[in-house]
Amino acid sequence: MIAPPRARVKLFSSEECRIWPISAPNRLPACIQPGICHKFRRISFTQGAQVAGKGRDDRKTRDAHELAALDGDSLLQKAIGRQIRKIRLGKNLTVSDLSRASSVSVAMISKIENGQTSASLGTLQRISGALAIPLSSLFIQFEELSNISYVKAGDGLEIERRGTRAGHHYRLLGHGVRAEVAVEPYLVTLTDESDVFPWFQHGGVEFIYMLEGEMEYRHGNEVYTLAPGDSLFFDPQAIHGPDHLKRFPIRFLTVISYADKL
Repeated sequence: MIAPPRARVKLFSSEECRIWPISAPNRLPACIQPGICHKFRRISFTQGAQVAGKGRDDRKTRDAHELAALDGDSLLQKAIGRQIRKIRLGKNLTVSDLSRASSVSVAMISKIENGQTSASLGTLQRISGALAIPLSSLFIQFEELSNISYVKAGDGLEIERRGTRAGHHYRLLGHGVRAEVAVEPYLVTLTDESDVFPWFQHGGVEFIYMLEGEMEYRHGNEVYTLAPGDSLFFDPQAIHGPDHLKRFPIRFLTVISYADKL
């Protein structure tokens, strides 16, 4: 008999780790239930099936999955270690200086900075206090590598933009910030009740991919006909937007990157 696959879900934002059958998604925590623009720092899944009579092969399979789950923990402790070293050196402190200020041994700090051990929350609090920084600052490098947004079909956060008053419907499908770039993907829907609005203008860069319907899209003095499969990539500092709505319903993806948003 084959047992239901199970998933180990590690929620680093809430420090919760439990086991749920994948076949029972309704039992997952609210923060990752299908719904509005779910964003979380990192979710690590391992899957395995227990098959009666397989014995050693089964154990090897489970061990392999458990090792895979540990990869995320290893990345986290290495990212924390690199961040501690970076901040310490930026403040011109030696390991001994930090040890005296935090009451954490030199050996322990060395292991943490080299990603060789997983420090307790209390230890990290003492170190962050000695460095005069918020505890959350130690996780910045890890968060930059692992931010993720998961949105089920039909979901996403309904928001208002300038085109809303012209009957344009926007669903934000995620939001990511990395280094000095912010990225916002939208699913835009126009119906026969929508109006044209070729007056958008903002910084960054923008990409449009047509999914359904047909429209003419203005960029500066040029007008482009967009049908399913067509795309535009452009500088949004020029005025732009739907100029003529030809066939409904109209749906397209637009991804806007603001290089100067932070």
